[in-house]
Parts: sequence; C-alpha cells; structure tokens
Amino acid sequence: MIDPDIKAQLGNYRQSIDNIDAALVHMLAERFRCTKEVGVLKAKYNLPPADPAREEFQIERLRRLARDANLDPDFAEKFLNFVIKEVIRHHEQIAADLSNVK
Repeated sequence: MIDPDIKAQLGNYRQSIDNIDAALVHMLAERFRCTKEVGVLKAKYNLPPADPAREEFQIERLRRLARDANLDPDFAEKFLNFVIKEVIRHHEQIAADLSNVK
C-alpha cells in the first residue's frame, strides 16, 4: 500500500508535469504560427526555406540555455533539430503551394 503522503507528492508532481506539457504545446503552436509567417515571406520573396547561419545560431543559443538550466545540451540540440526540420518542411510546402497558385 502506498503511503498517502507519497501518493499526494506524486499527484502534485504529475499535475505540474501535465501543466508544463500543456504550456509546451501552446508555446510550440505559437512558434509554428510565427515560423509559418516567416515561410510565407520567404516563399513570397523567393528566399530559401533553410537558413543555416540562423539555425547554427539557434542551436548554439539553445545549447547554452540548456547548460544554464542543467539540461543535457545534446538533448536540447536534438529537440531543436527536430523543430528546425519541421519548420523547413513547412516552408518548402508553403513555397510549393504558393507556386501552384501563380
């Protein structure tokens, strides 16, 4: 049988985790909303969907932030690389959709 105090602590941690997950989803949604607008501008002005210099800057910044927060910087980089790949894929799709409209 689980001690009621331990059960309460688990419940509190799990509630915090659920709240953090919800916040992450909303933050990612906002990030993708902004990057969609970037993709529209890039497509409209015939700019490349990827920006390696910007991506490198973002990765280094995120690695530094991860270290400062005692989070594994390799994990943070892998996560950002996933996000970047999705953003580029969306930018390519926006450009393709825009070129089909013309």
